[in-house]
Amino acid sequence: MTNLVVALHVTVCILLILIVLLQSGKGAEMGVSLGGGAGQTLFGATGPATILTKITTGVAIIFMVTSLTLAYMSGHQSDTSVMKENTTPVEQTTE
Repeated sequence: MTNLVVALHVTVCILLILIVLLQSGKGAEMGVSLGGGAGQTLFGATGPATILTKITTGVAIIFMVTSLTLAYMSGHQSDTSVMKENTTPVEQTTE
């Protein structure tokens, strides 16, 4: 179970990095817009969310859920072991 969650978490991390790098920044047109008539739209409403924004939100939610799941699973590991109380004797060397 832990291996599945770790694999999903690593995949989601890589997807999140790629999706964020594909998006353009909010201030990408800042130099052009301050001199023209579109200066009000820079700090105004952003308009409808693009598909990349929605995908980023979904992947970020999955990232947070897998992070919390891994944190919970690492804190609540079972104390059972496949090894019984069998211990191997320690060999002492005499000099």
